[in-house]
Amino acid sequence: MLWSILKLLRENPEELKKHVQKRFINPNIVDEAYKIDLEWRRLLTEIQKLRHRHNVISREISLTTGDERNKKIEEARSLLKELNELEGKLKEIEEKREKLLLSLPNVVHESVPIGPDDSYNIPVKFWGKPKVFIEYVNSFLDQTEKYGFKVDYEVIDWKPVGHADMLEKVLGLGDTVKASEVAGSRFYYLFNDIVFLDLALLMYAIDKLTSKGYTLVIPPYMLRYNVLIGVIDLETFKDSIYKIEGEDLYLIATAEHSLAALHKDEEIPEEKLPLKYVGISPCFRKEAGAGSRDLKGIFRVHQFHKIEQFVFAKPEESWDIMEELISNAEELFRGLELPYRVVNIASGDLGLPAAKKYDLEVWMPAQGVYREMVSCSNTTDWQSYRLNIKLVRRRGMVKEYVHTLNSTAIASTRTITAILENMQNRDGTITIPRVLKKYFEVFDKAPRDYIHPVKKA
Repeated sequence: MLWSILKLLRENPEELKKHVQKRFINPNIVDEAYKIDLEWRRLLTEIQKLRHRHNVISREISLTTGDERNKKIEEARSLLKELNELEGKLKEIEEKREKLLLSLPNVVHESVPIGPDDSYNIPVKFWGKPKVFIEYVNSFLDQTEKYGFKVDYEVIDWKPVGHADMLEKVLGLGDTVKASEVAGSRFYYLFNDIVFLDLALLMYAIDKLTSKGYTLVIPPYMLRYNVLIGVIDLETFKDSIYKIEGEDLYLIATAEHSLAALHKDEEIPEEKLPLKYVGISPCFRKEAGAGSRDLKGIFRVHQFHKIEQFVFAKPEESWDIMEELISNAEELFRGLELPYRVVNIASGDLGLPAAKKYDLEVWMPAQGVYREMVSCSNTTDWQSYRLNIKLVRRRGMVKEYVHTLNSTAIASTRTITAILENMQNRDGTITIPRVLKKYFEVFDKAPRDYIHPVKKA
């Protein structure tokens, strides 16, 4: 079975154009891909005919003698020369064709809201009772009632301390100033109780997901170029990924990248699907496009720890599994008692691989906005085509590409910022979420109920 995008390109290019336009991308790319694929197939057919003719003549040479034999030898030489020329042309076209095919975005799912950017994202669910500073009430209502939701909230008359100041100035458990001196902006030092909090969040997510049958994985933290282009749109994001100088290796931005490649060039029997994994890794990001956004604190940084869900699925099951993945993430954040909303991401904000994407955003009381904590995507067969991962059906041994799905479970530093804003008390302490307490108890020196400011000498 063909890759779904290639199938659509050949059978209904106008329909594929509509999907490209939904992403606000120039649809001419479809025309270019269609023409070059047509030329590639024409050349391939011509080469196959010439090879067949050459094989026939080669057999006939051994059965003839004299002038007839010499004629056939000359014809064989002529065919071989023509074959070599066409194969050289095919290789050249093949490279252009592959580059064009790899630049085609995924087909947009029918439930995705159409719009050029994140202002067209649509909230589909709210949970929790946010604490809303009195001056942010109108803004909060604009982020909830505007979309037809009536969300219960608690009005507070004191403005919570922002996560950056809470971490460094109130608690004294982080230092981004010294980190920027030794490593540059968007790096940090974390100390003592915040490190325990980071570890507790990771253990909490791992515990929950492994209990659901997900296989725990520590993946490679670096990938080769030919693998990474199978996972992401590297042309668009090459300025966001760290490359190892002098090596064909890139640092991963998420465990999704390595987990997607786990079954590269494999054929998976359908009875083994779905394959569900939970990866733990550091993540490395240049954040080149972030500009001056979130320069303070640890919300948007170059390195952090993350627990990632990843699934290889049968095509007919992938949309149900997407709901399972976002549900898992919701369960984790409900356990942490962090008010959140789930957002259906607009077509122009999806990125090339995703057919559909949800974000889970947590209410940040000091900022008066919901901020992204989780991203959950169904990339259908966009990655599996590039990585050559197929499933084998029992009936007739039919082969087709698997669907791949991914979702954040917990990104530790971002989740810490949400806890610092939502769980802070007026005395400067942070209440430790109940679900995390048993993971703190693993460490003798870890706090039990509250994270306290460091006493200054």
